Amino acid sequence: MAAYQSHSSGADVTVAVDTLASSAEPQASAARAGQALGIVELFERAQLTDDLLAVEQLLLERASSRSELITSASTHTVRSGGKRLRAALALLAARLGSYHLPRVIHAAAAVELIQAASLVHDDLVDQAARRRGRVTVHARWDNDVALMVGDYFFALASREMALSPDPRIITYYAQAVQTIVEGELSPVTVIEPAETALGQYYYKTGAKTASLFEAACKAGMAAGGGGEAQIAALGRYGFDLGMAFQIIDDILDFTGDEQTLGKPAGNDLRQGTITLPLIYAVARTGSPRLRALFDLSTPTDAQVRAAISEVMAAGGVDAAMAEARRFISEANGHLADFPASPAHSALVEMAHFVVDREA
Repeated sequence: MAAYQSHSSGADVTVAVDTLASSAEPQASAARAGQALGIVELFERAQLTDDLLAVEQLLLERASSRSELITSASTHTVRSGGKRLRAALALLAARLGSYHLPRVIHAAAAVELIQAASLVHDDLVDQAARRRGRVTVHARWDNDVALMVGDYFFALASREMALSPDPRIITYYAQAVQTIVEGELSPVTVIEPAETALGQYYYKTGAKTASLFEAACKAGMAAGGGGEAQIAALGRYGFDLGMAFQIIDDILDFTGDEQTLGKPAGNDLRQGTITLPLIYAVARTGSPRLRALFDLSTPTDAQVRAAISEVMAAGGVDAAMAEARRFISEANGHLADFPASPAHSALVEMAHFVVDREA
């Protein structure tokens, strides 16, 4: 069995490559019975809704600027903010310790501001016209505004870190931002050989996505007064959760639709982005058509649809889903030493939501 070691801010993940040679179905069927809670229900059951609304209000207050242009573009970005999973992770991690909202709200806001900044810059680099079905900043205004708004959000995040009670929180988020940039500049450049492609994919995913989940959990646990061992355990939970989150995002690009995703299915294939389902499919079939797709500067819609069908028929999506569920199992294992509590249950349910979501 081959394996890869992925490192991010001290969290280690060993990624097995067995999935290439075996069916994904046994692992997928081993998932827990029943469906994950919807995210709104999960937040309500954890009595997290009011605190997340407080975070949202803080974000909107921070978006206000002397510049009307910055205020408009920043507010537009905040209101496009998605599910606030990272803020929720910081709040829930803090609840595993000694919870006081004023002590953790700045850490929760900071992680959402970092996420917003990185997405504004990502959309600018990719020249993406829409995100989550909404017009992106550079498309609505222009490239210069997007660049400045992204920088503005990073500055706002720094302010929130400085207001946090534990100086280690600054370190966690600063390391995450550094790692995100490194991941952004480390694309997956090959589909095969599988070992090389998987190594690149897991590094990029760990750096670009999982590192911020990790930082949010560590910051929340620190704000809750946790010790080093507790902070490290929550960081490992967050990292594995983030790995699964990105794998599911990559799967949804094959299985979702534009109405649900806010972007057309197969968008990664159109942009030449190599993801886990594709790597597994090529490893299993050696398909010349899938290999050739990335020699095309602009594949047609018909070619993209054919590639999606071939990846799914080859079991690439099933294998990637099995890998996502493996990461979720690892993530929840890191919570084993924490006593039962509503926050503990919510973190476990959050993990299942990540793999069962449709957008």
